[in-house]
Amino acid sequence: MKKVFSVLTIAMVLSVSAFAQKKTETFAVSGNCGMCKNKIEKAAKDAGATKATWDDEKKQITVEYKAKKTSLDAIQKKIAEVGYDNEKYKAETAAYDKLHGCCKYERN
Repeated sequence: MKKVFSVLTIAMVLSVSAFAQKKTETFAVSGNCGMCKNKIEKAAKDAGATKATWDDEKKQITVEYKAKKTSLDAIQKKIAEVGYDNEKYKAETAAYDKLHGCCKYERN
């Protein structure tokens, strides 16, 4: 009985710690169209997000990631690297200039 209890306790601790490291965050990302959506979501996933969904009406992305594998900062930085301004990083002009014409949003 003690072995069963010990195994169950260990399994529960491992599952709780695995769940605790998963984070979900939502933040603003500039963009316009379906092409933007694909690039923004791909960049987030390339940075380690396990799930990324950009809402073109709200101009927000919701990302899910494991804190031990990546960070919100790394995801935001990668999105800016492909040309899209977000809450923390502004895309370099060279990256923004490479965007397709329909993807060029109004910059502040």
